[in-house]
Amino acid sequence: MIHSVNVVLDTNVLVSALWSVDGKPFKIIGMIPDGKIIPHFSEEIVLEYKTVLSRPSFHFHQDKIDDLMKRFVLFGRNVDTRKSDISLPDESDRIFFDTAKETGSILITGNIKHYPVKPFILTPADFLSRFASIISKSN
Repeated sequence: MIHSVNVVLDTNVLVSALWSVDGKPFKIIGMIPDGKIIPHFSEEIVLEYKTVLSRPSFHFHQDKIDDLMKRFVLFGRNVDTRKSDISLPDESDRIFFDTAKETGSILITGNIKHYPVKPFILTPADFLSRFASIISKSN
């Protein structure tokens, strides 16, 4: 039996994953095709991913960006999200928070300070630590 965890990935997790194949964000992204995690996203989130990852300052190859986006489309769930009225330091983070809250997903972010303290908001390291027993069962 495969156990999976529903997640919403903040854009900074994708940036970190493309920067380093040795980091925790890359390990998390690698769990998508195996069904260990199921990413939840909206059209707005995908647009944010593509916009940020395509910034010339990152120097990411377009094929890597395209491959990553294909993972979301093939293995994830596209959802519509209602806008909440919670106060956030950066309004652009709202779509990630709202999607995670509405879908009952874990929001994984490297910028935990941008969000309120909630049990469903975790750093990549905290996610891997907390869910290690669940995601390792599907190996």
